[in-house]
Amino acid sequence: MSVERQQSSPAYSNGSANGNGNPSRSPVRQRKKPSSASATTLAPSSSSDSTHVKQSKPSRPPVDWEIPRKTLHSSIGFLTLYLYASNGNPRTVVYVLSAALAFIVPCDILRFRSARFEKLFERCVGFLMRESEKKTTNGVIWYIIGVIFVLSVYPLDIATVAILILSWADTAASTIGRLLGPYTAPLPRSIPLIPFVPFLRLPLAPRKSLAGFIAGSVTGSAIVLGFWGYFYPVRDAQLDFHLPAGFIEAAQETFPAQVADVVKQGVQYVQGLDLPIGRWIGLGTLGTVCGLISGTAEALDLGSLDDNLTLPIISGGCIWGFFKVLEYFTGST
Repeated sequence: MSVERQQSSPAYSNGSANGNGNPSRSPVRQRKKPSSASATTLAPSSSSDSTHVKQSKPSRPPVDWEIPRKTLHSSIGFLTLYLYASNGNPRTVVYVLSAALAFIVPCDILRFRSARFEKLFERCVGFLMRESEKKTTNGVIWYIIGVIFVLSVYPLDIATVAILILSWADTAASTIGRLLGPYTAPLPRSIPLIPFVPFLRLPLAPRKSLAGFIAGSVTGSAIVLGFWGYFYPVRDAQLDFHLPAGFIEAAQETFPAQVADVVKQGVQYVQGLDLPIGRWIGLGTLGTVCGLISGTAEALDLGSLDDNLTLPIISGGCIWGFFKVLEYFTGST
């Protein structure tokens, strides 16, 4: 019995070592489990795949800041301000711009008819042009026409402000719009010209953003306040708001005695401060209105019309009309 146990024990132990109780059969191969080392080598590949997926998402295209173009665009404002401060003759400026226009327009026509001249033209001034302008009329032509129009039609101070809005407010709206536009809402297609009148609407460009509109409005307001409020206060008579004659008497007749007494004391207190509050109110109203005019004129979508042409004409005309309204209510000129 002991011998049989000794002989069967190796067979049993051998069979169990092969994973099968029958010693006559060959051992069955088992698939090896992946080791921890191979698992760790696979882990980075999966993370790299996810990283690759994340990197394959479409990224924001690079922004073309148009630095040479905007530098030229803004420098016109400084030149205009210098000419106004030095009492420059606007007729001389109009003659010079007309002569420049008489040279630029034939060159612009010729570049569409001659491929050789087009290459020469773009080699000289192509860095100042947008890609869209290489197949259409050069924006400088519309810029000059707009400046000539405002200098010929509007009063000189209003024409100067209109050119400053074209030079600086348009540049600010474009720059801030490219920088912050993707993070703000686009403009609506239209807004009502008069509240609650749906059939009178102003067409806006949905490609432009709220950030650009705010930048154009703030810059336009700063231009107006700086020009008429500090540097050249030539319209103080129209901007000096004051209470109409007989205001206190009308308040005493309209309101109860206690309310009328409070109004009277308040008016006397303000008058005793000897501060230009009326001028501050006038400048604040002017800055708000002209800022909205500047931002809206820059954001208008007038089809194929270039904003270098429409911006100074529309903004200058609206500002001139606003002063006419002030003249009517204040009786000043």
